[in-house]
Amino acid sequence: MKVAASLDGRTALKNGESRWITSPQARADGHTWRSRADAVLTGIGTVLADDPRLDVRLAPVTRQPALAVVDSRLRTPLDAQLFLPDRALHLYSASGTNPEQADALAARGARVVVFPGSMGRVDLADVMQDLFDQGVKVLHVEAGAELNGALLRAGLVDELLFYLAPSLLGEGRGMAELGPLASLSQAQTMNFDSIERVGPDLRILARLQPASDLSSRLPI
Repeated sequence: MKVAASLDGRTALKNGESRWITSPQARADGHTWRSRADAVLTGIGTVLADDPRLDVRLAPVTRQPALAVVDSRLRTPLDAQLFLPDRALHLYSASGTNPEQADALAARGARVVVFPGSMGRVDLADVMQDLFDQGVKVLHVEAGAELNGALLRAGLVDELLFYLAPSLLGEGRGMAELGPLASLSQAQTMNFDSIERVGPDLRILARLQPASDLSSRLPI
């Protein structure tokens, strides 16, 4: 999971402005990490807010990673920039009640899969298994706070790749929506594998520590 944020953990201002918190060097470095993945995962919130391509442009590649989008209600616009030639696109919905939109997205080249979970959400564990079955061994997550939080709560993240800018933004959007904790013992802890300067920013690679009772402490 890759996150670009200010030093106080903000990924965007309250009004949604986020371009650019980190430096051009950090963005290029992030593309290098993106290029190593078999697929990039994002959420529909990011697609609607930013209309990203989420391809590799700032690093040399021989092939583009596939793209996966968690889109519970199939709101992905048919003219979104994420539709690229010769790139696999997996759209994960929670319901099959919109067959016309599903057919239209499939006509654009998307593979539409329905994995219903609780509360009208997509079952993220099923998404991970499906991507693995599709040949994805390394998944690079670039998403908003809601999907980041859901993946962390579900115990589906191995590593966190932080790019921290030397700035303070105050009130704004956070890295992940984890919900209120009753005690510090419920915090998700990690080990810092590396801390390096990338331009003016810090790049921190952290590995999450396993928590056998995570699902019982943090509701999905």
